[in-house]
Amino acid sequence: MALSAVIVDDEQLARDELSYLLRDLEVDIVAQGKNGVEAVNLVKEFSPDLLFLDVQMPGLDGFGVIKKLLDRKLALPQIVFATAYDQYAVKAFEVNAVDYLLKPFDRKRVSQAIEKVRQKLDTAGSPSDQIGTIVKLLEQQQQQRPSAAKVLLKAAGRLFLVDQKDICYASIQDGVITVVATGMEGQSNCRTLEELLDSLDPNMFWRAHRSYLVNINRIKEVVPWFKSSYQIRMDDKKQTEIPVSRAQTKRLRELFGL
Repeated sequence: MALSAVIVDDEQLARDELSYLLRDLEVDIVAQGKNGVEAVNLVKEFSPDLLFLDVQMPGLDGFGVIKKLLDRKLALPQIVFATAYDQYAVKAFEVNAVDYLLKPFDRKRVSQAIEKVRQKLDTAGSPSDQIGTIVKLLEQQQQQRPSAAKVLLKAAGRLFLVDQKDICYASIQDGVITVVATGMEGQSNCRTLEELLDSLDPNMFWRAHRSYLVNINRIKEVVPWFKSSYQIRMDDKKQTEIPVSRAQTKRLRELFGL
């Protein structure tokens, strides 16, 4: 019996390659997506047996997708991660019986992954607990990583190292992260704000909004907004106003005793 599958990867070539390798393995690809938001919507719409999910995507990454699915209490498909992640993560996949494929894809390894998925589907139970465990393990790993003293930024064809304390805020749009710092503005080579935040001092930087990361010490003013919400005005040259998401309003009040 053919498995229904969704492939989500931000690289068209990777999706094409995987589709090609799956064509003789009785896998029916019902949909493809290029980012994490599409992944959540496609799982909700198609309820596939299997989700091939890229770990590193701009915006909502693979682990962010899992969190969204768990938060929304959607029935989880069997998940095969496509990754170039470090050995710790690969070991976590193995320990928790969650499969993975390393890029570039290997025909034999893809076939083994499909066989493993079929075996899991023949047994009762949901992958939710296993996947929830892996997300927790990776979060713990990220918390243990020492933050770098400087951040690499690209600007005007050059690479600059900027002290963390000089960063005012970072924003993401269309998968591109822009960092505004004292005396300059550049792009980070991180693919998500989560990844950038992992490299920064957690006592100094705060995710005020899904599209903004701010240096708490560079907030100049808290501006009351409509319906008990707030914006924050930064101390950069443009005195940029950044929205505070409703989910982060409580954290803002705690920071400044509002």
